[in-house]
Amino acid sequence: MKVAKVWEYENCSTCKKALKFLANHNIAIEKIDITKNPPSKAELKQMLPHVGGNFKKLFNTSGRVYQSQNMKEKVATMTEDQALTVLAGNGMLVKRPFVLWNDKGLVGFDPKKWGKVFER
Repeated sequence: MKVAKVWEYENCSTCKKALKFLANHNIAIEKIDITKNPPSKAELKQMLPHVGGNFKKLFNTSGRVYQSQNMKEKVATMTEDQALTVLAGNGMLVKRPFVLWNDKGLVGFDPKKWGKVFER
């Protein structure tokens, strides 16, 4: 079994819940501080099929950075490549937790969805 790469933000309550879920399910993880090491463009592209190919689902729309930079209007006119470049450049814009594990990918924390992915 491969280790799950988990991009998280230390002060994020949703990330804490997700990490607890993974610990309770005995999933080996590699924690990555999303503020210091955001997912690369290649990792963001790897996530796209898991969000129906919609790069807009990778944005943390409730975050302060997204709102203060008026990203809603900017994202509306971005190409996929532009969006992935912006996301790779600022982890606070990425929806979290952001998890890549084996051939699966998850953004945000939904216990039901995560249960289906991490069932053994």
